[in-house]
Amino acid sequence: MRLQGKVALVTGGSQGVGRAVAAAYAREGATVIVTARHLERLEGTAAEIRKGGGNVVPLRADVADRQQVQQLAGEIKRRFDGLHVLVNNASLLGPRVPIVEYPEEDWQGVIAVNLHGPFFVIKACLPLMIPTGGGSIINVSSGVGRIGKPRWGAYAASKFALEGLTQVLAAELLPFHIRVNAVNPGGTRTGMRAAAYPEEDPLTLPTPEQITPVFVYLASDESRDVTGKSFEARDFMSR
Repeated sequence: MRLQGKVALVTGGSQGVGRAVAAAYAREGATVIVTARHLERLEGTAAEIRKGGGNVVPLRADVADRQQVQQLAGEIKRRFDGLHVLVNNASLLGPRVPIVEYPEEDWQGVIAVNLHGPFFVIKACLPLMIPTGGGSIINVSSGVGRIGKPRWGAYAASKFALEGLTQVLAAELLPFHIRVNAVNPGGTRTGMRAAAYPEEDPLTLPTPEQITPVFVYLASDESRDVTGKSFEARDFMSR
């Protein structure tokens, strides 16, 4: 029960990595708030976590919509004394085409979710985290957010920016004992990965559940002095 007494928010918590992280946090004793755009999927996630004895609250919100994010933060404030852990996981892949062919509307949509979304959520949630005396923000990045590759367009650009935002926030939030780190899940057996690499055999990849140890570590007090770092989820799989 490494997260006993903590309240955690996981965006994009209805499927894939977000769903697995939320379940892992609940198993470790946290009260978990999961948010995503699709309420039916969220309720499915919540039902699975409750079946395992976890405490979970599904709250629908589109992280790219600043007003919805503010309403989400208001609801968390109404229900809980504070927030200890925030995982910015919600992401859009976007089209896998060269920049010269990249549709402007798709570019704006991916940036809105992958970069503006974390900014909106962090800004809305910090007033809930600061009074607790400390906490952890975990931004889900990507390998193409560290080394750019062709045909990754807005997704890669947004993840590069998220890595930079992680470093800026880590420095700014030191006085409040709130640590900020980034995690690259690596190739994982998710729907987004299948969309990006349709020719790949998913059975060669770890499941989302297998890459959760780094997320538990960064949410727990074991990482209280770790901030401004970029982690590889696979480095923690064997621990």
